Amino acid sequence: FTEPNTVLALQAQYVGVTSVNLTWMVNDSASSSYTFRIEFVNGTSVENRTSRVPETEIIDLIPGARYNFTVFAVAADGQTEGEGEFITVYTKPNPVLVLQAQYVGVTSVNLTWMVNDSASSSYTYRIEFVNGTSVENRTSRVPETEITDLIPGTRYNFTVFVVAADGQTEGEGESIILYTKPNPVLALQAQYVGVTSVNLTWMVNDSASSSYTYRIEFVNGTSVENRTSRVPEMEITDLIPGTRYNFTVFAMAADGQTEGEGESVIVYTKPNPVLALQAQYVGVTSVNLTWMVNDSASSSYTYRIEFVNGTSVENRTSRVPETEITDLIPGTRYNFTVFAMAADGQTEGEGEFIIVYTKPNPVLALQAQYVGVTSVNLTWTVNDSASSSYTYRIEFVNGTSVENRTSRVPETEITDLIPGTRYNFTVFAVAADGQTEGEGESVIVYTIPVSVNSFQCVPVAKESYLLLKWACPPGYNSAFKIEISNSTWKNESWALPCTTEGSEKNFRTVSLNYFSTYNVSIATVSNGSESLPVQKTCTTGITDPPAPSTAPLVKVVSHSSLSVQFADFKSVNGPLKAYAVMITTEKQGCDSLEFKLNNTYKDFKKKTTITYVAYVIDAEQDKTPSLHSQNGTNIVNIGKGNKMYGYENGPLIPLHSYRAIVAGFTNITFTVANLIVAEDSYVSFSPCSDAVFLPQDPGVIAGAVIGCLLALLAVVTIGGFIFWRRRRKDKRNTEVSFSPIKSKMLKVENFESYFKKQQADSNCGFAEEYEELKSVGVHQPKFAAELAENRGKNRYNNVLPYDISRVKLSDQSSVTDDYINASYIPGYNSKKAFIAAQGPLPNTVEDFWSMIWEKNIYSIVMLTKCVEQARTKCEQYWPDKETKSYGDIVVTTVSEIVLPEWTIRDFTVEKSNTPDSHTVRQFHFTSWPDHGVPETTDLLINFRHLVHTYSTQNPIDCPTLVHCSAGVGRTGTFIAIDRLIQQIEMENTVDVYGVVYDLRMHRPLMVQTEDQYVFLNQCVMDIIKSQKDKKTDLIYQNMTAMAIYENFTPGTGFGKANGYH
Repeated sequence: FTEPNTVLALQAQYVGVTSVNLTWMVNDSASSSYTFRIEFVNGTSVENRTSRVPETEIIDLIPGARYNFTVFAVAADGQTEGEGEFITVYTKPNPVLVLQAQYVGVTSVNLTWMVNDSASSSYTYRIEFVNGTSVENRTSRVPETEITDLIPGTRYNFTVFVVAADGQTEGEGESIILYTKPNPVLALQAQYVGVTSVNLTWMVNDSASSSYTYRIEFVNGTSVENRTSRVPEMEITDLIPGTRYNFTVFAMAADGQTEGEGESVIVYTKPNPVLALQAQYVGVTSVNLTWMVNDSASSSYTYRIEFVNGTSVENRTSRVPETEITDLIPGTRYNFTVFAMAADGQTEGEGEFIIVYTKPNPVLALQAQYVGVTSVNLTWTVNDSASSSYTYRIEFVNGTSVENRTSRVPETEITDLIPGTRYNFTVFAVAADGQTEGEGESVIVYTIPVSVNSFQCVPVAKESYLLLKWACPPGYNSAFKIEISNSTWKNESWALPCTTEGSEKNFRTVSLNYFSTYNVSIATVSNGSESLPVQKTCTTGITDPPAPSTAPLVKVVSHSSLSVQFADFKSVNGPLKAYAVMITTEKQGCDSLEFKLNNTYKDFKKKTTITYVAYVIDAEQDKTPSLHSQNGTNIVNIGKGNKMYGYENGPLIPLHSYRAIVAGFTNITFTVANLIVAEDSYVSFSPCSDAVFLPQDPGVIAGAVIGCLLALLAVVTIGGFIFWRRRRKDKRNTEVSFSPIKSKMLKVENFESYFKKQQADSNCGFAEEYEELKSVGVHQPKFAAELAENRGKNRYNNVLPYDISRVKLSDQSSVTDDYINASYIPGYNSKKAFIAAQGPLPNTVEDFWSMIWEKNIYSIVMLTKCVEQARTKCEQYWPDKETKSYGDIVVTTVSEIVLPEWTIRDFTVEKSNTPDSHTVRQFHFTSWPDHGVPETTDLLINFRHLVHTYSTQNPIDCPTLVHCSAGVGRTGTFIAIDRLIQQIEMENTVDVYGVVYDLRMHRPLMVQTEDQYVFLNQCVMDIIKSQKDKKTDLIYQNMTAMAIYENFTPGTGFGKANGYH
């Protein structure tokens, strides 16, 4: 057979891992009978396959191996072969095994794989990585590779192809899809940090960032939590306030698994705002703040305290929830804000603020620039820098009354104050908030009292004092200062205060000169301040002219007339209005002349009087023919037969002795019959002249004999009269006895209506009654008191005891030694229940104690202070705390108890050289002004009860000694109220008028003033009202006092406010 032609177009139709499909062509005509031998050589290994067709699949090859395939066409004989056609083919390697990313980075990936092919040592590798449409290749000679320059966070499909030694034949690719790691986030920050939340933001510059998600990991201690976000920001909530958190943000590729490196930020959540922030103390330059914090992390907190004043901002820190801020400006507005600060020392919570004004400094130099009656101008200074914004609160206190005023400037006028009142003004500087006050600065100021209104000075008839009257001014007063002066003399007196505005206040001045002009000023006094004085020029009243010391000179003119020559009376007590020449035929006719001024010549002729008024001269009119006057000497002819007023100047009887007395009048009052009313006239008398004897009528010789007989008879008569009078006088002095007294007795039940009637028109009815009592008893003789030897024993020359009722001392070395200015006064049950006495003089203290001893006195009632208004009213007649002798009487002070209204003293009294002694108790009432009345009726009522209760325990017939200064005003009032109370209790009747009438019959001027008389009636009224209201017997308040003295337990009346209940 011929050799077939060489096959054509030999090619590897398919190359696999362990097989190769070869195809070829044969153009020989005999090719249909051909067989084909396929020889494939690998290294030294030769194998053959046969095929009946122009293609074949060679299997069981070694992967990735180099084969030299030669195809021989074999003729039909099976032996004749043509030339071989060859082709070199590498089988495909096996795919790589265990392809994995050994490392995935941001821009690189490290891939590793394995290959088990025997030919693998000759392999190379192609690594194809696809990102979207981008395809790149890398080659490697070893089964690993690092792919770099990748895009961060991007999805890559990595395929590794094994390449046989020919560098072309590749196995099947093995793929792995990987995402590169994203870049770490940038600019991670806490955009907002709250109390329980944090807002994080970050940036990512990766091109793939739009597909990223983010994992946020936050760590607090051992607690780890995660959140995810699709955007580059995140709000993390439900955090713990004031706590440290480590926030880490991871960018996560689109696979949801591949994360970039985490970026961290440490953040402290804000603490909660502090609670209950308050100023525990606010001072002038410091403030103490306190607050609370409820956060669990608060133990690690510090606090920043910011305080702002205007544009000035300062800070303090504190480790505890309180602080003291010092060095502040006084009176200034501060905004204090407290921030809780976490443990990092930076993260602060919201500030809690409080606005506080520091206290202003106390004001300085507070003073009353002006003090008026109802206003005070205060000024002060303030040195604080903030003072321009201050207001000021002015508090002024009067007793329990508190008022306030405000001022915007450091001065103020406080008006509508009470005159004469003590005010405590306190000024507080108030900061601009109107609430914060500095410490107050105080000043005590007394407003000026108000001047008195309706000031009058009233002359008092026959008194040398002036009665001053005024209306009680508004406001308070503690006294009234009264100055009385003339060109040569000045006196200052004090009047007690008054309480009822507009009520009339009366004051009796000291004794002045009669008929004299004085300047009188009165100023209201309160707490040492005086009002403007109110001034008046006042003239005192007139009284009896001074009695001349020289008797008139009487000369015989004829057998029926005589001349009386006398000098003008001195007009110091008032201008002389008239003179009356009185004629008497007896020396005793010169006594008690005031009762004889209405005796006329007719009475003399009828022999009903031996003394008569012969002639009245009007001193202010022209001289009459019967009067001759020259150089103050007047000569009146008596017996001329002319008439003046109701008096006849009839002829005198020859051969009679006549004496003349001249009466001078500063005021003269006549009856309808033109006779002198002695009671209403102011008169004094000259001494009685020597007697002159008228000669016989020349034409009547026998008349001489008759005249002699008559003269003898007259002498005998006069002698007998004198003897009889002395006997009568001595008899009367042995017993106190009077004619019946006048009375105005009333039933108790009728007294109230009587009281209201008498009280009407400013006590007009009582004034009339009192006026009626003025002359009661005054005509009774006071010979003993008027004796020259006794005048020095009288404190006042117008308060003299009547002879009929005076107390006589038994121990006497001379006739006048029995005299003491004291009088027996009847009580309700006894004619000698009381002795009313003047306050002792230094020279009568011994007599005073002698009287106490002799008259067996156990109780003394003293109603005056020893000194009142700087004038001595009574000598202190008792020892203070020791034993003292007063003549032969020895007195020892045993005890003294001082109470607000009175003082009680006990004395032991004994007489020298005798074993006898007894106790004397002195009840000293200290609240009764001279010529005035006690403040309330119950004071006197209670005091009287105290005395009465004690006195009833004394031995029978022991009088109670009562004295004040003169022994008539206060003394008379006390004795009267004692009698009236017993009269009410025993008879159910009352006779104030009759009691005072009876007292005045025993001692002059008893119940000395109209005020005291009205006060007596008021006492009676109050007693009757108390009985009527309670329908009980009289029970007195001051049983408390008696309990002190007598150690008895008070009964039901203990402690009541009124004397009766």
